[in-house]
Amino acid sequence: MARDLPAAQEFYRAVLGWSFRSTSLGDEFSVGLVDGEAVAGIGALASTLRTAVAWTPYFVVDDVNAATSRVRERSATVAVGPLAMKTGRGALAADPDGAVFGLWEGRIIPGWSIGKGQGPARLELRTRDAFAAAIFYGQVLQWAAEGAPGGTPGLDVHYEEDRVNVRDDGRTVCSLRGGAVGSAPDPRIRPRWQVSFRVPDVDAAEAAAVAAGGEVVAPASSPPTGREATLRDPDGGMFTVVSD
Repeated sequence: MARDLPAAQEFYRAVLGWSFRSTSLGDEFSVGLVDGEAVAGIGALASTLRTAVAWTPYFVVDDVNAATSRVRERSATVAVGPLAMKTGRGALAADPDGAVFGLWEGRIIPGWSIGKGQGPARLELRTRDAFAAAIFYGQVLQWAAEGAPGGTPGLDVHYEEDRVNVRDDGRTVCSLRGGAVGSAPDPRIRPRWQVSFRVPDVDAAEAAAVAAGGEVVAPASSPPTGREATLRDPDGGMFTVVSD
């Protein structure tokens, strides 16, 4: 959600090379595209909502009412909704450590997924206790631990070293990593969901972000998974760019 939708579109067009199309949700919401494939959505933030601009993941559920009830039952917060929209029903929630996420019941883009096609390369929860978070999200979203009965068919939760990986038919769709300090004033280490988008050149994207009014949170580096940098758009929304 952005404070100025046209300005946000211009920023992400310049930095990530996206084009945009409107959706059935109306003029206040658009979908970013790469080579005609959907990457993410950007919506206009209502002026009456005093909330931080951020990239927020939405998880598909069969019943958004039941899912929001499970959120509340676990001492977490449902901030908005469930609300009825043209193509489904959604809600916005925060986990017990304050990381914000969405719930969606309704129509989805066919074939869209994390780590697949032009979709986001990675989705990662950076929180204090990855294992506690995995229990919360597993119960709310009905994930099943590896070898456990129930849960979403094809979806497995794997505990590996310092993180928890959630896989759909063998492909990692999100990771939960511990170590962030929930009370720290620095937003880079507060519990949050961090999204990573693919770019052909991380250094060029970093330079384009600065030129377009954004800033560099973590300069380009080359960890084992490829080159990456963490950026912030002019509204304050953080994201990571990655290349192989």
